[in-house]
Amino acid sequence: MDTITHGVAGALISKAVCGGDDLFSTRAMTKQRIVTWSLVIGAIFPDADTIRDMLSRNEMLMITWHRSITHSLVCLPLWALMLAALTRWIAKRFKWESPSYAALVGIYALGILSHIFLDLVTSFGTMIWSPLQWSRPAWDIIFIIDFSLSALLLLPQFLSWAYQDHERHKKRVLVLWVILLPIPLLIALFARSVGTPISPNYVAGAVVLISAAFLIPALAGWGVRVRHVSWNRAGLLATVCYILAAFYAHHAALGRVKQFAVLENLDTTSIGALPFPPSLWHWDGLVNTARGVYEIKMDLSDSTSSFSNSGSSAIAYSFYPDALPDRWTAAAQALPEVQKVLWFSRFPVTRFHKEGETAVVEISDLRFPKIRPDRPASFTYRVEFAEDGTVLFKGWAKQNR
Repeated sequence: MDTITHGVAGALISKAVCGGDDLFSTRAMTKQRIVTWSLVIGAIFPDADTIRDMLSRNEMLMITWHRSITHSLVCLPLWALMLAALTRWIAKRFKWESPSYAALVGIYALGILSHIFLDLVTSFGTMIWSPLQWSRPAWDIIFIIDFSLSALLLLPQFLSWAYQDHERHKKRVLVLWVILLPIPLLIALFARSVGTPISPNYVAGAVVLISAAFLIPALAGWGVRVRHVSWNRAGLLATVCYILAAFYAHHAALGRVKQFAVLENLDTTSIGALPFPPSLWHWDGLVNTARGVYEIKMDLSDSTSSFSNSGSSAIAYSFYPDALPDRWTAAAQALPEVQKVLWFSRFPVTRFHKEGETAVVEISDLRFPKIRPDRPASFTYRVEFAEDGTVLFKGWAKQNR
């Protein structure tokens, strides 16, 4: 999950569960604002590991270091204790009224735990047991960047802010509505530019929902009667329902992928169903075999795409074969960097081709589809060899060479 969404989730949890107040105010710092700031910082803290990645020239850190010890359940108590102590020191220095040290430890632990959970439900993988075990559990429930989830976390906080001012609530609602209304269209334009178009129906639906959420309470006159905490609790409840719906959809999609593997009599090494934004209905089924990876794109709302005992011949799927073993693929797989890539990849496909006298081996993880035609898929690792076996280049493929 992106860092901004993590922070927004931390703020919502604080206001809905921990009695927190809005982050920004013209008034002096209060205990309630410290609660929210602490939970937000805790919710974004695990992504501090990207600082090392930005400062280092080691391009393997994104897969070997990111989402490791700062995202670890084992290390969570240590981070909570450390951040709580720092917060108490800052509050004492500026003479702010602060929650107790024990309360701050619990608040930071909750924030960090929310981050770990929201990363765990994506398909990137999170090393929650590091440093005891360097595995990457991934639940494949939510796409790494999910605008629907972000909206559910953010909109209730906007609504609570708008309606807490009884005198100016209509002006606040109107301003927020005007600002937020074009965002679904901007997201759709961005998605189209990177090769992942969003249906106009989803854009229209998002515009209608945003308008209804902001205008109906104002026009009906009951928005100002809803308590600040109630708006945030409603948002938290809606978020939980969305994640539960994603769990159910993933279960249904994974069931179809398993059925496909059985009908095709595939000898599988791993199976997965990965979400496609922006809908809960769209999923990417992946089946890893010794010969390569099968891919099945699914729309759960389409009953004709389900499998039956009559076979799967009517279901469209793609097959990505691995390159046949040879001296070049063997030499590439012996490299320490490639071994790390293969450890990270859940659905790897190895390709080999010649570019003049240069032998090229590429390893792609089909969890990350190719989006732009002029660029390889994300996390595609490329190794180039001279005829004598010398490595001419090794690294992440940035663009077609």
